[in-house]
Amino acid sequence: MAQKNARLRVLGIDPGLHITGYGCVEFTRNGPEIIEAGAIRTPTKADMAERIAQIHADLAEILRDLGPDIVAVEKLYAHYKHPRTSILMGHARGVILLAARQAGMGVESVPATNVKKALTGNGHASKRQMQLAVQSTFRLPEPPEPPDVADALAIALCAGRHAK
Repeated sequence: MAQKNARLRVLGIDPGLHITGYGCVEFTRNGPEIIEAGAIRTPTKADMAERIAQIHADLAEILRDLGPDIVAVEKLYAHYKHPRTSILMGHARGVILLAARQAGMGVESVPATNVKKALTGNGHASKRQMQLAVQSTFRLPEPPEPPDVADALAIALCAGRHAK
């Protein structure tokens, strides 16, 4: 039990129908450390049901393997110029929330602008700025690729700092 209190493991997720980035960060007395990061990719030619089923299955496996204490997911937003994007993202986000709940995980929704502001000082930072900020924060030799992975790591970092 003492070990559980000594660390906090957060899985950050940047939902997307084509690419869903994920990053698992563990917080200990020595600071945050990346445990694993990657991307779930679905075939663009597959139908919607197949794509969301794949996201669900892959995420369920990631949750089993990594055993996070908290799952942090980018909050859904809608932009009036691109309403279709938020609808598609909503499909991915829905199955992510389902997989987390089925695994018994607590889920936190994190606004993207808060994450960007916390890491770069700018709530409207570009994907590249986020990659460079994550690279610097974790002292990585290269920026995380694809950018969705950097976003997921940033989400985990912010959620973990908030939880601690």
